[in-house]
Amino acid sequence: QYHPRYNVSLKDDKTFPYLKIDLNEPWPRIYVTRRFVEDGARYFGPFSSAGSVRQTLRVLHSIFPLRTCSRDVGKVSRPCLEYHLGRCLAPCSGNVSREEYNRLVQEVILFLEGRRDKVIRELKKQMEESAARMDFERAARLRDQIQAISEVIEGEKIATVIRGDEDVIAFVQEGDQAYVQVIFVRQSRITGREGFLLQGTRQETPREVMTSFVKQYYSSCPHIPPLLLLQHPVEDRALITEWLKSRRGGRVEIKVPRRGARKELVDIAAENARQGLEQLKIKELAVTTSDGVLEELQKVLALPKLPRRIEAYDISNIQGSSAVGSLIVFENGAPRPDHYRRFQIKTVSGANDYAMLKEVLHRRFSRMGKDEGRESWKIVPDLILIDGGKGQLNAALEVLNGLSLQIPVLGLAKENEEVFLPGHERPLLLDRSSAALKLLQRVRDEAHRFAVGYFSRLHRRRLFTSVLDGIPGIGPKRKSALLRHFGTIDRIRQASVEELIAATGMSQQQASKIKEYL
Repeated sequence: QYHPRYNVSLKDDKTFPYLKIDLNEPWPRIYVTRRFVEDGARYFGPFSSAGSVRQTLRVLHSIFPLRTCSRDVGKVSRPCLEYHLGRCLAPCSGNVSREEYNRLVQEVILFLEGRRDKVIRELKKQMEESAARMDFERAARLRDQIQAISEVIEGEKIATVIRGDEDVIAFVQEGDQAYVQVIFVRQSRITGREGFLLQGTRQETPREVMTSFVKQYYSSCPHIPPLLLLQHPVEDRALITEWLKSRRGGRVEIKVPRRGARKELVDIAAENARQGLEQLKIKELAVTTSDGVLEELQKVLALPKLPRRIEAYDISNIQGSSAVGSLIVFENGAPRPDHYRRFQIKTVSGANDYAMLKEVLHRRFSRMGKDEGRESWKIVPDLILIDGGKGQLNAALEVLNGLSLQIPVLGLAKENEEVFLPGHERPLLLDRSSAALKLLQRVRDEAHRFAVGYFSRLHRRRLFTSVLDGIPGIGPKRKSALLRHFGTIDRIRQASVEELIAATGMSQQQASKIKEYL
């Protein structure tokens, strides 16, 4: 109602498509619409894209021969090609009774509701009746329908034991975006899934994103199942539950599973969301790999030549601990992983990101004109991108000037996606939809990901390495138990043998060995 500052209203500047069966029509069709109104028709959706709804429509038309045209019934003497291909019962030329056609419409509705087993039972009954009447042509058509539906069902079976109808919702949050995955479980089978991209969620907690999505998704969703399985809890749970019950006209539960088959299903949705976001990034990347984008980047940054090779740098540490740097390379707008490099910071102590960045850049560019070192380091980049603002940019310029190198360099700050350029007092703000900015963001984010991954590995290794590792017979579990209980090595050293035994349940011999060693 009040247009919140981030777009979580499932509009994204467009309305999402639904499948509609207008039961008010004498001979109902199924078609795509982007308007959901309370008009007595049956709606199914919303779907995340026109592509997914068209795919569903193709499956339906391949199984159920509903009419697809709006020709006047009874005024056509000869049916069209769709009838001869077995994809329409041709009510326009009087080839099917109203009763039989309406029965087919109900089968489509049951199918879309996920009640596929009931559809198969009904079709088998009709097939047997047709065969008994020696109407073998209709029986064969029904047999083919049963087989087609059975193939769909086979593809929907899931390993986890789920009962009834459920919606499973999970998402992944990255930067200013959240990608939500909704998995539909109907009649104990996964019958579909839809993904939704939400913009502007940087400042929102997972609980806030989930709450907004649930409220706005189900305000325009024609079918609400009795159970929602969520990755994160929602705010005002009791209020939202009551609202969902009033919209559904029956009981609705909201659960955040912590273990078991339902937790597995939520994890599947979360993994699907992660992959969905990655696929969107790949699509964006495909857009940024053309020369047109590089030309745009050259123009907006006033570069002397096309930035075919971009090197990006980032630093990762916690208060100077386990500090690392990363170098990643993009060539012609695409990653070049074989040229990626990691750096352990060697000369800087304490939390000084500028000094760490200088060390990394000096180690990289001081070897550029020499025969020693890696072949990839002999290549002069067309552009250097630093993850950071004016301070990081000045640190990079100091190193390059000290080595007498004239290489274009910029800093890209995360907060407002500001581009800092040498000699410019104010940062450059590119259009958020600009392909040039998207390429810079992609390069910057890849450098950050690469640095954080290396930092996490080193930090874990150092975190779990202590003087306890040298004690014979004390394994990782016992070591972890000691650190959990006493907190530090000094407290373990001060503890008596009896306190060591009481705290961790170890034997007298083990406790004595630890005490003697320390």
